[in-house]
Order: sequence, then C-alpha cells, then structure tokens
Amino acid sequence: MKDIYALYRHSLAGLRVMIGAILLLGVAYPLLVTGISQVSMPWHANGSLITSTGAHTTSSSHAVGSQLLGQVDDNPKLFFNRPSAAGDGYDPTSSYGSNLGPNDPRLVKAIKAVQRTIAAREGVPVSAIPADAVTSSGSGLDPAISPAYADLQVARVAKTNGLSEATVRRLVAQNTHGRALGVLGAAYVNVLTLNIAVEHAAD
Repeated sequence: MKDIYALYRHSLAGLRVMIGAILLLGVAYPLLVTGISQVSMPWHANGSLITSTGAHTTSSSHAVGSQLLGQVDDNPKLFFNRPSAAGDGYDPTSSYGSNLGPNDPRLVKAIKAVQRTIAAREGVPVSAIPADAVTSSGSGLDPAISPAYADLQVARVAKTNGLSEATVRRLVAQNTHGRALGVLGAAYVNVLTLNIAVEHAAD
C-alpha cells in the first residue's frame, strides 16, 4: 500500500512538472516572443513582405513577395534571378540545393545550358557570365544576385523598358546592399525590389 501511494505521489508530481513545463515553454514563452517581435519588428516577424509599390507590409493580402525569397520570372523586361533547385524553382516548400558535386556531369551539363541561354539573351560571351548566374544557392530560395550579374542585364532591361542605361544602373545601385557589418559576405542586389523599381520607372 505504501509503495502504491509513493508511486501515485511521484506520478502526480511528474504530471504537475510536465503541465507546468508545457504552459511555460509551450504557451507563455512563444506568446511572449511573438508579442515582442510583433511590437519591435513586425515587418521582419511577418515574413519581410513587400507590396507592389516596394513598401514594407505586414499584410499578406497586399504583398507581391518577400524580400527573403526569390521568384521565378521569365519576363524579359525584368532582371532574372539565379537558377533554383528548389522544386520547380523557388518553391519554399522544397528548399534545397542540387547537391551535385562540381565535377558531376549533370551539373556541368546544366551550367553549360544556362550559360548558352544567358549569353544569347544578354548578347555577351560566356566568359563574361559570373558564377552565381549559372548556379543555384544552397537553399534554392536566394533572392539576391551579384552586382556583376545585375550589371550584365542592365542593357537588356533598359532597352526593353525604354529607359536609359544610366537610369537602370542607378536603380541597381539603389537596390545593392553591402557586406553585413562591412566585412561579412559579399555585396548583393535584391531582385524583387529592383524589379519593382524598374516597373515604376517604366510606367
């Protein structure tokens, strides 16, 4: 009888600890963190969504995309993103890279095909095409391209939109971000915000 009572007492204590942990770590803590993020940085907390005007928004009903995610777009009037191995391309439910080694025949073949496409589209030699233009990122969702790849596309975008190359280069510069903290990573251009700027300039 005493052993049964001890088992009951320990089980009840364990149950109380479990319920307390669930309430504290599974309810109170997530609510606290969510509340703080919604007050201090709502745009970041809601997916860094952008409207067609290029403005930040926390409402998905007015969003055209996220500053954090690339998009598939084959409009020749806009800047192209880099290739993506996520699903059919930039599928956020299938984030991954190609996982192919640098000497894999499939990767070599895919790179050469993309090089031919870009060379014909931009009217440049293959040697002028930067590496990020023909390779996908590790996540397959990277929304950024290198300033070199953006520069490669300036002439086409300017011509198809009836803009001067100087105007398009200015838009590229306005949407170019430097290294994090001045030393980490590399400079990059956000394609979504740049394309929104191009569309507004062409209107």
